[in-house]
Amino acid sequence: MPTFRPTPIASLALGLALAAQTPVAAQQYRDGMAIERTAPGEPSYADLVALADAAPLVLRARVTKQATVDPERAPDVAPGYARVYIEADTQALIAGTMPIGESLRYVVDMPRDAKGKVPKIKKQDVLLFARPVTGRPGAIQLVAPDAQLPWSAPLEARLRIILAELLAADAPPVITGVRDALSVAGTLSGESETQLFLATRSGDPASITVVRRPGMAPRWGVSFSELVDQAAAPPQSGTLAWYRLACALPDRLPDDVNLSSDPQDRIRAAQDYAIVREDLGACTYTRTPPPAS
Repeated sequence: MPTFRPTPIASLALGLALAAQTPVAAQQYRDGMAIERTAPGEPSYADLVALADAAPLVLRARVTKQATVDPERAPDVAPGYARVYIEADTQALIAGTMPIGESLRYVVDMPRDAKGKVPKIKKQDVLLFARPVTGRPGAIQLVAPDAQLPWSAPLEARLRIILAELLAADAPPVITGVRDALSVAGTLSGESETQLFLATRSGDPASITVVRRPGMAPRWGVSFSELVDQAAAPPQSGTLAWYRLACALPDRLPDDVNLSSDPQDRIRAAQDYAIVREDLGACTYTRTPPPAS
């Protein structure tokens, strides 16, 4: 059986070029930062990162057969959904480290339409976020029950940019929370610096610095190195660095990580953290994110 061999992930430059050739979701801006605004029904940036981050395989496939699984055999399907058995032909291996077959088999949970019917997707192209099934050539398991998206050129362009970010040598680590916070007043009235040291899954360094200067608005930035850089800037919305922060940091600074002993320093640390959270904005998922791989 023919196989699709892994190919190098498109570079960020190629992803940007692809995106420029096709329409993409509109963006709005706040304080000079781009805020993603996807079209109705389109996955958000957070959706795509969560799916790509969890998937050893990202594929484009064309559906050749579908069959709805009897509800008795799929008791765990969410209300309004149906479990569907799919056979498909591989069109492209977009990301992955292993060869795959020309033909694929998998099950997916699909939302029923307003009449309770399962949409017909035969002959349509889809994007799949999956892992191989050991000992079953051609069989794949989606990383989430609904980890199948209708393919389009703009969506694949968005996805390739994300994959390039995830595989970059300097990709920001997965943030798991705030490890320590410390705020120190400066020598001048209104001067201070707050350090937020972040916990990461890999143990790699990550920190946020919030600087206050007399007569100026507080300024903050993030660093993903051992160097604490006062000149660091906030990440742009719709980037992997933004996602790592916005989708992982708690809404409020936990009391037990605030190392400042002075009451005013503790208050300022919490206030500076609130500034960071507000600037980052909401992490918007339109679907339940799968657990990261």
